[in-house]
Amino acid sequence: MAVTFAKLRNLYTSKTVSVTHFTQSRFLSSTSSVQDSNEGWLSKLLVRRIEPTKESHSRLLSDKEIIYELQTHNVRADSSEKYLENYQQSIQLIDAHKLNYELVASWTVELGDLDQALHLWRYKGGFSIIDNAKKTLAQNKDFVTLQKERGKLLRSRHLQYLLAFSYWPPIEPRTGPNIYEMRSYNLKPGTMIEWGNNWARAINYRRNNDEAFAAFFSQIGRLYNVHHVWCYKDLQTRKETREAAWRSPGWDECVAYTVPLIREMHSRILAPTSFSPTQ
Repeated sequence: MAVTFAKLRNLYTSKTVSVTHFTQSRFLSSTSSVQDSNEGWLSKLLVRRIEPTKESHSRLLSDKEIIYELQTHNVRADSSEKYLENYQQSIQLIDAHKLNYELVASWTVELGDLDQALHLWRYKGGFSIIDNAKKTLAQNKDFVTLQKERGKLLRSRHLQYLLAFSYWPPIEPRTGPNIYEMRSYNLKPGTMIEWGNNWARAINYRRNNDEAFAAFFSQIGRLYNVHHVWCYKDLQTRKETREAAWRSPGWDECVAYTVPLIREMHSRILAPTSFSPTQ
């Protein structure tokens, strides 16, 4: 971590020197030279204005016909086993209905927000498939009963509908044992395209160890919310993989360009449940 912050500090220090020089010299320069300066690193580092477009940002960044659902359940500390049994029964009922609604991953949090479970589902066919699945399950008495029982085991819950970034590698189930890291970012409104442009380059520095599992941005729920999910064998492998990325020329610059876009971020280390399709 010390090496990481040292690199960022050195990068920003060099940029700060350039800004100082730019500020001192701008009053002596011609209009054309100022315009040339604005085309340099400063315009890349700052959040750029998104030009008007007839395409939605979601359409530019993803395939809107495949929608992901992220369920976040905060479980009572004394009810973890009962909760997981209940949830597994719900999965079996959903699978039996063949609703184009499939579980992609199921995790419990090992480091970070403890007593929390995350379930990632995929709908193939857009929001009409979601509407149909919700109506069908609401009419199933066994499913409704399981939901009511589960409510007694939870402290709170949150639901998001997400789209996958098109530049990220396709989601593929992993064979275990593995741990996963979900790094979640709350971005400044209006910066999602900028984030996508930077990460479309940055992901190329993280392909060597096949650690990139999934990446999403929110459509419904907490907006301007991004989740990157990484897969590692263990915490030591995570450390070595991330350090290797910092040694790659260009990675530090990609990070520096995305930092100004972030309002808040946090990380959780996840362990797959016994019934998770990816291990």
